[in-house]
Amino acid sequence: MLRRDFLRLLALAAAAGATLRPRASDAQATSALYDVPRFGNVSLIHVTDVHAQLLPVHFREPSVNLGIGGVEGRPPHLVGEAFLRHFKVPEGSAAAHAFTHLQFAAAARRYGRLGGFAYIASLVKRLRAERPGALLLDGGDSWQGSATSLWTRGADMIGAQKILGVDATTGHWEFTYGAARVKQAVEAELGPIAFLAQNVKTADFEEPVFTPYKLYQVNGVPVAVIGQAFPYTPIAHPRHLFPDWSFGIQEQRLQAIVEETRAKGAKVVVLLSHNGIDIDLKMATRVRGIDAILGGHTHDAVPVAVPVRNAGGTTLVTNAGSNGKFLGVLDLDLAKGRVGDARYRLLPVFSELLRPDAAMQALIERVRAPHAAAYAEKIVTAGHLLYRRGNFNGTIDQMICGALRNEFDAEIAFSPGFRWGTSLLPGDTITRELLMDQLAITYPHATVATMSGDTIKAVLEDVADNLFNPDPYQQQGGDMVRVGGLSYAIDPNQRIGARIGDLRLNGRAVDAGKTYKVAGWAPVAEAARDAPGTRPVWDVVEAYLKQQPGGRVAPRRINAPALRGVAGNAGLDAKG
Repeated sequence: MLRRDFLRLLALAAAAGATLRPRASDAQATSALYDVPRFGNVSLIHVTDVHAQLLPVHFREPSVNLGIGGVEGRPPHLVGEAFLRHFKVPEGSAAAHAFTHLQFAAAARRYGRLGGFAYIASLVKRLRAERPGALLLDGGDSWQGSATSLWTRGADMIGAQKILGVDATTGHWEFTYGAARVKQAVEAELGPIAFLAQNVKTADFEEPVFTPYKLYQVNGVPVAVIGQAFPYTPIAHPRHLFPDWSFGIQEQRLQAIVEETRAKGAKVVVLLSHNGIDIDLKMATRVRGIDAILGGHTHDAVPVAVPVRNAGGTTLVTNAGSNGKFLGVLDLDLAKGRVGDARYRLLPVFSELLRPDAAMQALIERVRAPHAAAYAEKIVTAGHLLYRRGNFNGTIDQMICGALRNEFDAEIAFSPGFRWGTSLLPGDTITRELLMDQLAITYPHATVATMSGDTIKAVLEDVADNLFNPDPYQQQGGDMVRVGGLSYAIDPNQRIGARIGDLRLNGRAVDAGKTYKVAGWAPVAEAARDAPGTRPVWDVVEAYLKQQPGGRVAPRRINAPALRGVAGNAGLDAKG
C-alpha cells in the first residue's frame, strides 16, 4: 500500500520532470508533483539534516552506500540503477535526479537546485493548508553546516525554524556549539519549538537535560512526540563541549516513556529520531508501541515508510534525506483508537517549481547581509564535479586532503567522513561561502602528527567498524575516513582487525613499525587545538586553492580503497 502510493507519486514526478523547463509549464508541473491528497486525521510533516542550508543547493546522493549482512540489498542501501529498478523510477526523470547520483551534473543543470528555506516554507504552507493541525517536526542537524550558522552560533537557523513553524526538534551537530549555547538557545530562543531528547541525561545523577516528549492534540487526537538525539555524540565530537551530559540509545528508558505517553492517553506515538536509519530499523523490532519513527542522521532519502513488525504491532520507519532536498509527509488514519492505515510521501523540493515565501526570504536576506562581502569572495573555479557524500571518498575531501598534505608536507592526510557539504558543478565558482559549506565546524583545527604504520591500520579498522559493524547499535556515525597519499584494500564483510589490508604509500607496503607524517583536521582531543602551528582548516584549504594553476581545480583521481567481497552489492555503483 505504501509502496503503491510512492509509485503513483513517481509517475507524477516523471511527468513533472519533463516540464520543469520552460517556466511556462511550471504551474502544471507543480500541480502534478505537490497536489498530495489529504488522508486520515493525523498528519506529520518531517524535515531533517538541513545542515544550515538556507538557500537552494545541489547535493549529489551517494554512488556507494553499502549494505552489509542482513541489510544488503534493502533500503537505504540501494544506489543508482539499483535504486531506480527497486522503486521503478524512470531513468532521467526529475525523481531520478533527486534520489540518485546518476548523470548528476547534467541533471542538475536541467532540473535546477533543490531545497532552500523560502521554498520549503511555501511547500509547508501548501501542505498545512490541506492538513489542518499537521505537526511539523525537524529531526536535527539544522544549526550547523554553513558559515552563517557558525558565525551566528545557530541563531540564523533558529529564526528560520520559527518562521517555518516547526513544532518540535531534536539534536546532534547542535551540541557542537557547546552545552551552554544549546541550553541558552533552548531556554531563551526557540520559543514555541520543543527541543526533545529522551536519551540525554546528566552524567552524575542521570537526570533529564531536555524535555523527553510532548503531547499534542491533532484534530482531537492525542499525539505524543518523543525526541531521540544522536546517541554517540560524545564519541563523534569533542567531549569537552558537553562534559556533564551522557547520551546513548537508552532503549529501556524509551520503552518506559512510550508506555507513559500511552497511559496519558496518546493514541499516536511518534519517535523523532537522529539515530540513523539502520539503528531505527533495529530499534523498531525491539521497542513496542511506537507507530512511526521519523528518522535522520544518515542522510538517506528513503521514499517509502518501511513497516517493521514487533511484539506490539507494526512501526513505520522513515528517513527524509538531507540539505532541505525533501519533505516527508506521513498521514495516519485512526480507527477504534489506534492507527489503522497510513500514507507516506517523500517530496523533492524543486526550487524552480515553488514561489519563495516572502517572510522567510526576508529573514534569509537579513541574516546573510552582514556577511555578504566575506561570502562573495571568489577563490577558484571548479574544473570538475565536487561532491562529498559516499562511503569512502569524494572529490571535495580529496581536495581537502591535497591541501593538508601540501600545507604540512605530509605523506598521508585524513579527512573525516562527514556526510554534509553541498556539491558544485564543473565551472562553478568556489566562493568562500561554498568552501565553508564543507568546513564550518566549531573544532576546525588542522593538525599534523607522526603515526606508525600499525596505528594507521588501527585507525582505519576502527572507523570501518563504526560503519560496517553487523550490529547497527555499534555503528557510531559517519562514513569512512577519507585518505590522501595512502592506498588500502577493505573487505566490509569481515570483522574488526581483518577488514583493512594492503596499505601502500607510493606503491610501497606500509611498514607496521615505521612512523609516517600524517595531517588531518577536526580533532576530538581538546589538546589538539593548542598544538604549535595549528590553523583553522578553512585557512589551509583556501590558501591551497588560491595556488592552483589558472585559478582552476583540476580533475583528480578519487583515492578510493580497493573493495573486496562486495561484487554485486546494490549499494555500489562501480561506474559512479
